[in-house]
Amino acid sequence: MFKNLLKNTDYILIITIVALFIIGVFGIYSAGYGDVDGANTEYQKQIMWFGIVCLMAIFLWAIDTSMFAFMGYVLYGINLILLILVLTMPSVFGATSWFRIGSISYQPSEIMKIGYIICAAKVMTMYMENKESPQPNKKKNIIILTIMIALFVVPLFLIILQPDFGTALVFVMITAFMLFKLGIKYRYILIGILLAIILLPLVYNFLPSHAKTRIDVFLNPELDPLGDGYNAIQSKIAVGAGMFLGTGLLKGSQTQYGYLPVQSSDFIFSVISEEMGFVISVLVVILYLILLLRLLKTASYAKDMFTSFVAIGIVGMFSFHFIENIGMTIGLLPITGVPLPFVSYGGSNLLTSGIAIGIILNISARKNKDVMFG
Repeated sequence: MFKNLLKNTDYILIITIVALFIIGVFGIYSAGYGDVDGANTEYQKQIMWFGIVCLMAIFLWAIDTSMFAFMGYVLYGINLILLILVLTMPSVFGATSWFRIGSISYQPSEIMKIGYIICAAKVMTMYMENKESPQPNKKKNIIILTIMIALFVVPLFLIILQPDFGTALVFVMITAFMLFKLGIKYRYILIGILLAIILLPLVYNFLPSHAKTRIDVFLNPELDPLGDGYNAIQSKIAVGAGMFLGTGLLKGSQTQYGYLPVQSSDFIFSVISEEMGFVISVLVVILYLILLLRLLKTASYAKDMFTSFVAIGIVGMFSFHFIENIGMTIGLLPITGVPLPFVSYGGSNLLTSGIAIGIILNISARKNKDVMFG
């Protein structure tokens, strides 16, 4: 059995992730090099976390896919409780998103992504099975759809209360990808987009003043260069300063003199762009595109409907993180604090990403026998 699993494992995906991690460790090391107290330990913690994550991914790769549903229910239930309790925690960077015990922090909304993807996949599979049966039960479909909505709305509401709009948008993207897989009609999507465009100006008028300021500063960071616009301006300076080959590791002025904010996590791509240049920045983008293509291939060739839904949900999760993080560092998207998986510093996100990849490797190793990965 294990011989067949090893044969069918997606090694291109593994190599891609390891390459991203190595680039990230160099970036994290450089980002922490100029710490005032000299305690440059983030890269060491990242390597330690990666080792733990690798062991977890191997375990998830080896287990039977029938265990995923139970795992999803447990992760969803536990983290739903934690999402309620975390609202009582002290605010960090303006949000009550973390539990902190000494130097260890845990963000329940991260692992909730996995729990949500698995639970939503299970419910969507039930919906499709009922829909495709010879005698579909309409009442059952209504119950299933109600459960689907509740699964999505409850954690989304709790995450918005923190407030963590970046993570909330990840849940929206995951759901959108899974609904595509479910077969939602394109006209509903177009109607939703048109309604959003029409309602945006109206919603803007009812936003609180600080929210309006954030939108205005996103459109023009120079309106508040020392306040809300500071992060975007410094990030774009860092990205531009790297030019083609970069300033060199430990030689980026934005990074080493601390002008770049949250540089080991949210703005790690800016660090890489400044010190490693356009060449490595493009390599990071290419590696992410390869990663997403491998995930899509897994979703297409999964052995059953449930694992296919799980895989496409994971594609949605990684897609949003990739697009939003790089987009915000170069000024194309609003700053939301969404990390870059396997590159940004952070145990919770690395753990979530590792669990997701372990699940994907499991699904790809048990794909349809008539399909071979290239």
